[in-house]
Amino acid sequence: MRLKLLISSVIVAFFCLTACEAPDNNQEQQKEEVARFERESSSILKGVKVPEGKSLYLASGIVATEKDSSKPVGDRGRFGDTYDQSVSALKRIESYLSEEGLSLKDVVSMKVYVAPDPENDGKPDFQAWFKAYGEYFGTDNNPNKVARSTIGVYTLVDPNKFIEIEVRAVYP
Repeated sequence: MRLKLLISSVIVAFFCLTACEAPDNNQEQQKEEVARFERESSSILKGVKVPEGKSLYLASGIVATEKDSSKPVGDRGRFGDTYDQSVSALKRIESYLSEEGLSLKDVVSMKVYVAPDPENDGKPDFQAWFKAYGEYFGTDNNPNKVARSTIGVYTLVDPNKFIEIEVRAVYP
């Protein structure tokens, strides 16, 4: 009987030690980094892999704030051109992210809607957007690029706005 009890105790101890030494997969997943798949000579990525267990921050479409509220509704100076609005929207995104302990470095994906600018021959000013994006991503301050779609649309809800940006960021 004592031998059976001793063998049982050894088996239980063995399984306890094995279980205690087993790695915690959830902790390993939390340590796994976001994988960014580069696209040579491009300001955007081919794609991004977010490890299982990471939390995401998803932002609704964000537009520019007023550049000059003294300008009347419908005046171009109230919100500015596509570049001005792009910078304003990116600054708002930066602010929203900081409220969550995130930064633009944590952004992994963007969907950008660019509407026609009457002063750009009635076409979306993609170059203005690309310029603004290049000031915030793929820089010395933020070397990260994002997976991104840029879509020309007929209009946004507010016809005085030329850009709307959705972002997805990953909590560290």
